[in-house]
Formats: sequence, C-alpha cells, structure tokens
Amino acid sequence: MNLEDIDRIIEMAWEDRTPFAAIEFQFGLPESEVIKLMRKELKRSSFELWRKRVHSGVSQKHLKKRNPDIDRFKCSRQKMISNNKISKR
Repeated sequence: MNLEDIDRIIEMAWEDRTPFAAIEFQFGLPESEVIKLMRKELKRSSFELWRKRVHSGVSQKHLKKRNPDIDRFKCSRQKMISNNKISKR
C-alpha cells in the first residue's frame, strides 16, 4: 500500500459516517486490518481516542449501528468517486 492509500484509509476511518464496509469495499481491508493500521500509524493517545469514538454512540462505523434508512457509503451531494479519484464528467 502506498502512502496516499494509507492517508485516505486513515481519513475514512476518522469520519464517523464512513462504515468499515466502505473501507473494505474500496481498499480490501477488513475492520481488523484497519484497526491494526490505525494502531501502527497513529500516536497511542490518538488511537485510543479514535477507538473510544468508534465504540461510542456517535460513530456509525458499524453497519448494525447505522440508521437503516442510510443505504449508501457517501453523501448524496458528494461528487462521484471511483478508485479514490474524483471522476470527470
């Protein structure tokens, strides 16, 4: 994995509305591997803060915790993204 992919995975992992399934779909990394990556790349205090947030009621990282009406990985107003790049129209 290159540095850009790692940065994007970390960014997606920090976002509350991006589920682990979206990261796995785009990068092929299951939740357990994302956790290992975050543990490796973040400072200990940052990792612990992230884990606490993921397990809180605020985060919707797990599909079971998400509102069942949400059936997409991204905002409907977000530009189309494919292979981690903004598509041209």
